[in-house]
Amino acid sequence: MTKRVLDVGNCVPDHASICSLVEGNFDAKVVQAHGSDDALDAIRNEQVDLVLVNRKLDRDNTDGLDIIKLIKADGNLNTVPCMLLTNYEDHQELAVEAGAEMGFGKLGFDAPETRERLKAILG
Repeated sequence: MTKRVLDVGNCVPDHASICSLVEGNFDAKVVQAHGSDDALDAIRNEQVDLVLVNRKLDRDNTDGLDIIKLIKADGNLNTVPCMLLTNYEDHQELAVEAGAEMGFGKLGFDAPETRERLKAILG
């Protein structure tokens, strides 16, 4: 069954790269949200198998970690796996502490480790 990945807060070129990475390597479809409200609505109203959250949202510079915290604090949503997209290791650690899976940075789109992390969730 095709998995659904929600990409939150990435600009058009980065969203295209995420689509290429995910859809090119897995039986998955990427959909986009631009902020916390539409991201939470999508998770509540659609099947979402993974949420990829940009460290700083393109729309309004919201901290992506705050969105992960909102998802993980909601008893109806907290089982949905999330990953923070950032090259900053300290931000990755904070995301994991908040309940996210270890994510990856945009510089790591081609890295085998990135595909392995995604494979653990997307099969």
